[in-house]
Order: sequence, then structure tokens, then C-alpha cells
Amino acid sequence: MVKSISRVVQNLIEQDPPLQDALSRGYANYSSVARMLRPKVSEALGKRVKLSGIATSVRRAKLDPPYKDLDINSVVAGSVLSVRTDVAKLSVEKTSETLKVLQSLIDNFWSEFLQILIGSSSMTIIMDQRAVEKAAGAFNPKEILDRKDSLAALVIQSPKDIIDTPGCISVFYRALSRIGVNIEETVSCFTETIVLISMEGVGKALASLTDLISTARSATNKDPASSHSQNRNMPVKRQSNP
Repeated sequence: MVKSISRVVQNLIEQDPPLQDALSRGYANYSSVARMLRPKVSEALGKRVKLSGIATSVRRAKLDPPYKDLDINSVVAGSVLSVRTDVAKLSVEKTSETLKVLQSLIDNFWSEFLQILIGSSSMTIIMDQRAVEKAAGAFNPKEILDRKDSLAALVIQSPKDIIDTPGCISVFYRALSRIGVNIEETVSCFTETIVLISMEGVGKALASLTDLISTARSATNKDPASSHSQNRNMPVKRQSNP
């Protein structure tokens, strides 16, 4: 398959969320972006490429709808944020035996903070730090693929409209990407989005998402108290294990 300048530029832009954001907001200089991308474009095509051709491709690149879009902005404005500290993540192989252990964990910890992701060959369990040692001990050590402690869970509760409005969750992800916060894991359940990050990034992540929601509310004049009932009077707060 012969690669074109436009296709290479499009791929490079799609791999760079901060650049996408700058282009969609209209403050990126096309010539400067072209100079920045030229080494990678030339390498991908195996030849030196003119700046004018790259700049034209940048100008014509397809971008995701900006978060200021009315529908997305309304969902962001109606969202509320809380933070739960002292969270751990445990990844294990998916076998008949580990599934039995997982069922036991659900029976014992269903009332605690517990999130489970089941893939085709592995399972990831997100739970309180105080319980992870007991959970890990229930598995054969050879079945444990990875374990990370001292994490924090950003819990974003949004209006029900998030279910039918594309692009909402990516707005929150982009806000974290712009400040260099790595997402360890993410879970979406109905109108709730849970993002797992390191404890070191909690402060700036909380500030970034709070600013994002605040800006959206200012743009839409949305009163958070008018959101759906599960969001009413829910402040941005930190939660930790007792």
C-alpha cells in the first residue's frame, strides 16, 4: 500500500491529543506544525517532503469534534467529580480456577469499592488497598500477571445523556493527556466513568478536570444541582480508606 502525505499526517495527528486540541481550537500555526511533523513524515515516506505539502495536509486533516460542541459541553457541565485514594489493581490470568476465586471475591467484597474487567485471556480487579493483599493471596502466584498499589480512582458521574452523546469520555481523557497524567486503567459503568491514575498525579488531575467542568458550566450556565438526581449536592471530594 502506497502511503500518501495526507494519510501519514492524519495518522500522526491522531496519535497526538495535545496537537489535535490545538488544531481544533484554532491556535496552532500550520507552518510550525508542518516543520514539527516533517522528520516523521519524511521517515514514513522514505523521502524528503516539502513543508507546503505537509502544511496543506495539516489544514485538511479531519479532527474530532471539539468539546465545546453544545451536546458534549452540556454533559461535561452536568458531571461531578470525586476522588478515591488508596486503591490497588490486580491482573490475573483468566482460567476456570481464577474465575472461581473471582466469584468468591465478589461474594466477600461486593459492598466495598470493587471494579472488575474481564478480557479474553486475563482479568483485572480494582479494589481498596486494604483488601488487595487478601485478594492476591487467594490466587496462585503463577496466575498473577501484574499488581499495582497506591493508586487513585477519579470517579466522574455524568448525566444520562452521556450514553447517547459520542465524544464525551474522550474529553476527560484528553484533559488528563494534556497534563501528562498516565491512565493506568479505566472503567465505564452506565453514567459513571472511573479513571485509575497514580497517587502522584492526583493533584493536577483533579485541578484539570475540575477546571474542565467549571469551564463547561460557565459556557452553558448550567447549575450542577439541576443534573439528574444521583448527582445532586455531590461535591468534588477525596475518599480514602478508613
